Amino acid sequence: MDGHVGRLIRVGQWLNGDGFADYEHAFVHVGGGELVEAQPGGAELRPLSVYDRRSALWSSGRYDLTVAQRAAIVAAARGYVGVGYSVADYFALAAHRFRLPVGPLIKNYVASSRHMICSQLVDQCYLDAGVHLFSDGRWPGYVTPADLAGLLRS
Repeated sequence: MDGHVGRLIRVGQWLNGDGFADYEHAFVHVGGGELVEAQPGGAELRPLSVYDRRSALWSSGRYDLTVAQRAAIVAAARGYVGVGYSVADYFALAAHRFRLPVGPLIKNYVASSRHMICSQLVDQCYLDAGVHLFSDGRWPGYVTPADLAGLLRS
């Protein structure tokens, strides 16, 4: 991501233990030249072309998904359009990382409010389709763009 938001995410990922990762954003390609992504104003359906000339990692071919799973991931992503985005998501990540006693309270708030950051949205769409990207059982709200990039680079 460009600008101040991208830099803040990059610093946040560093504080979270991910180092200065090269990826600060994630989205779900839903076909037809469109994607669903979490944005500060809420999740949006946007043209894939907004990322022309930008570096991206793609999961295509990385996972052996059935046609039904792919359809379920797309349906889930489309179903999250309009879901809000909140700074509480970042507080939940920080509280988890630093093992703060308020962590579970913030996690429960974020989970009940359905707020999602971009990487959480991606992980949640896969989970909704029955696909577990992470074998450690982490809550999707604890997934960062760097975590997703790490999966695709391994």
